[in-house]
Amino acid sequence: MLRPNLGPRDMRRREFITLVGGAAAAGPVVARAQPPPPIPILGYLNTRSPEDTQHLLSAFLDGLAQRGYVDGQNVSIEYRWGRGRYDRLPALAAELIRLPLSVLVASSGEPAALAVAAATKTVPIVFLIGGDPVKQGLAASFSQPGGNATGITLLTALLEPKRFGLLRELVPAAATVCVLSNPDFPPAEAALLDVHKAAQTFGVKVQVLARGPRMRSTPHL
Repeated sequence: MLRPNLGPRDMRRREFITLVGGAAAAGPVVARAQPPPPIPILGYLNTRSPEDTQHLLSAFLDGLAQRGYVDGQNVSIEYRWGRGRYDRLPALAAELIRLPLSVLVASSGEPAALAVAAATKTVPIVFLIGGDPVKQGLAASFSQPGGNATGITLLTALLEPKRFGLLRELVPAAATVCVLSNPDFPPAEAALLDVHKAAQTFGVKVQVLARGPRMRSTPHL
């Protein structure tokens, strides 16, 4: 192949065209560069309000930070607060589920845990409750919970005999004990059964006052 004789001006022109062509070829590569992946979103549902749970929320955030997750940096937390209204929890859980969550945290007991468990069977759930997760339907068993939920239970019902024992030491002559109960709290009925069993062990009668528009009393056993 014969090459034409090129002068200095032609050489500079060829170099310019080569540079422009190279830049044009590289342009689409830059345009096709993918944006950084979005940070994971963590949903947080609490039956109470941020004002009266600040210490618990701080501990939760500290625990995340110890594992390298900082809200607003490499994780985004979406908060929903029930503010003591259990009837609002299903709607708040549904709001969270509509987001592209990576995990859903149900704090402050059974009401929040049951609300999120009813809202999704696919998003991983982490809960904190005081009762039996198997009885509440949150787990199939302790050894093989199955499903999409895991968490911690304090099993506070096991403390009822201890509480009555301490009360008996403080007030040995007490024959009847008044118990305050919130009927809107899902585990309340099961908790009262444990209370009655513990009371029978110590020979004490129980008078239950249930929260409502007016405090209503149920006969003692």
